Order: sequence, then structure tokens, then C-alpha cells
Amino acid sequence: MLGYFKDFILNIFVICSPLVLYPYIHKMKSNLRLYRFYLYVLFSLSLIMTMSFPINMNGLLYDFRSIPLALGSLSGGALVSACLYATLLLYRYFLDSPHNWIYVISLLPSFFVFLALYKYYNSLSLARKIAAAVFLCSMIKLMTFTTFLTITGQIELLFNKPWATVQTYLLQGLIIGLCVYALHMLHTFFLMQEEMVKSEKMKIVGDMAASVAHEIRNPLTTIRGFIHLFASADLDSEKKELYKKICFEELDRSELIIADYLALAKPDPEIVEAIDIHHEVHYLANVLMTYANYHNIEIHVMASEEHPFKIQGDRYKFRQALINIGKNAIEAMEGGGTLELKTSVQNEHAWIILSDNGSGMTPEQMKRLGTPYYSTKEKGTGLGTMVSFSIIKKMNGKIEIKSELGVGTEFNLMFPKAN
Repeated sequence: MLGYFKDFILNIFVICSPLVLYPYIHKMKSNLRLYRFYLYVLFSLSLIMTMSFPINMNGLLYDFRSIPLALGSLSGGALVSACLYATLLLYRYFLDSPHNWIYVISLLPSFFVFLALYKYYNSLSLARKIAAAVFLCSMIKLMTFTTFLTITGQIELLFNKPWATVQTYLLQGLIIGLCVYALHMLHTFFLMQEEMVKSEKMKIVGDMAASVAHEIRNPLTTIRGFIHLFASADLDSEKKELYKKICFEELDRSELIIADYLALAKPDPEIVEAIDIHHEVHYLANVLMTYANYHNIEIHVMASEEHPFKIQGDRYKFRQALINIGKNAIEAMEGGGTLELKTSVQNEHAWIILSDNGSGMTPEQMKRLGTPYYSTKEKGTGLGTMVSFSIIKKMNGKIEIKSELGVGTEFNLMFPKAN
């Protein structure tokens, strides 16, 4: 037997190599027809390749065709099994092997053994699955050889060097056992991955719900308190106007929070068009002007308009992203300062640079910027920045952030040229 071992190594490699593709096939399990089709293709290739490299041993042609046949049948079910059996018979016919009808009669009983096993196979433990696979694989070979040699009058070949024959059965049992174990481990791993994804999604939904409740509750609590104050009989008109103004500001803040969550739910561009970056930077400066004046901030625009440049995306989403970043820059300069808006063109890419001389950020803060529920502002949700980053990335843009604590922050946004 050991003399044939190097020849069997080739069969082992042939059997195991298609299994490398199994992880990709497993992803299609939601589409049962497609999944079974790919399983059939996978194991039929393995079956054909093993039959193409048989080993002449004691007057009999040995190969490990029973392994992909048993493994594919148990993995794919009755339909896949029937197709694999048909493929085996057809390929044997094309190889001009003798006594094809006798071989059909010899092979058929093993198919019924498979049908009897498959009813319980999926509910078995791993150890019993391995035992069932080894049993089926052995029965395919033993029943087929016994019946075939009996009908053709060559039964004595089955008992020629019995220890070498037993060794082939032991080797194929070991191989199919390892294959069943590997497939089971892969299946378990994929199930764990799916559970982790589901768990993470549920956690995100829970965090989102908690964040919405928390963020909306704050302005509503403020409004509720001022409504109670409106009931005071001695409240003068000046205080009424002040309280009314605060209530409207809190309502506006609630609306902005809701808008951020809605934008997070649908950040994809809706209307794709060519956008002139120089025009948009001037538009941004005009929109932010009032807000900047209120915070004692100057806005300087330096746009290289001698090099016209257009990028592709949703104009209104793009403006939303720039306004969010610009407002954050203004709010970072609590004691006043300068917001610089620049554009530059290099090769086939445009750079939009927003820089401030505000409070700046630490390296740790920069890493977390753009993640859900993280904000450097006391009352921020972090969702505005997250939505802005998402919009920019959807437009194939890149974001680079440079910041130094107490010095300021610079956002560098790079976009490819519109086609």
C-alpha cells in the first residue's frame, strides 16, 4: 500500500482543491437553486478529476471517486446526488470503460443507501456525521465492487491482497472524515459571522433609538419648562419674548437633530450632476457669513478660478456636507478667528481646504471623528459630521484632517474630475 501512497496523494489533492471555493458558494445559500447548482459543479469537477487519475492496484482500477460522490450527495441533497451519479456514469462511458450497464446496476444500490442516510444526516452531531459519511463512502465502493466483480466473474480480485484493500478503505475514510469536519467548521464559522452581524445591527438600532430619545428629550424638556413659565401671571412682555425665542431655538435644534438622523438613513446621492467647485466655495462663504458674524469670525476665500474644475455628485448633498464642516469649524473658534476656504487643482483632482484657528483636536479625537455619537461639542450628536463624511466618500472623495490642539484644524477634501 505504501508503494501506492504517492499516487494517492494526487487524488487527495484533486479532492481537496475544489473545496477552497466552498466559502464563496456558501454565501449563495439564500438562493437554494443556485447554491445546489454550484455544489454540483464543485463536486462534479472533483469527481471527474479523480476518475481521470486512477491507480492500478492488484488488477483493479482504484480512485477516490466515492469521496466527492458521498460528500456532494450529503451536502447537496437528493437532486445534487442524482446529478453526481449521472455525471459519474456519463464520464465513465466517455472513458470507454467496460461493462457500463453492469456498472450502473452495481452503483445503483449505493444511491438508495444515501437516500436512507440523508433523512437523518443534517440532524446528526458532528461525530455521527463523520461516521455516516465514512459509512456511505465505504458502502459506495464495497457494494459497487462486490456486485460488479460478482456479475463479471472476477470476485477473486476483491480478496487479492486484502490488507492493501483495507488500507485504501481506511485512507478514504480518513480523507472524507477530514473533509466533513472542515465543511462543518466552515459552516459553524459562517453562522457565527452571521450572528455577529445580526447582533451588531441590533446594537446599532438600539444605540440609534437611545440616542434619538436622548437628543430630542433635551430640547423638549427645555420647552416644557418655559411653557410652565408662560402661565405665570406676573410675566412681563420682555421675558415672554425671550422665552418664546428660546423655545423656537430649541424647536429648531430638534428639527436639525431629526434632519441629521434622516440624512444618516439615506446618505446616497440622489441627483448626479457636474458641480463647479469654485462656485460652491463662494456659495458656502455666503451661507456661512451670517453665522460667522454672529460668532465674530472672518471668512477668507482663496479660489483658483483660473483653473475651472467640475466634480460629479448631488449638488445639495455636497452643500450639506460642506456647510456641516464649515459650521463645526466656526463653532470651534469660541473667541473669534478666521475661517479660510481654499481651492486648488492638481492634475485630475481638486482640493477644497477648510481651515480654522480654533481649539484643534488631539490625535485620538481625530481618529474618532466621523463615527456615530462622537462629537467634540458638548451638545453635538456627531451625526452631522458622519453624514458629511459619508456624502464625500459617496462622491469618490477623500478626506484628510490635520489638527493641533490649541492651534486649529484643517480639512482637506480631494475629488476626482467629472467625466
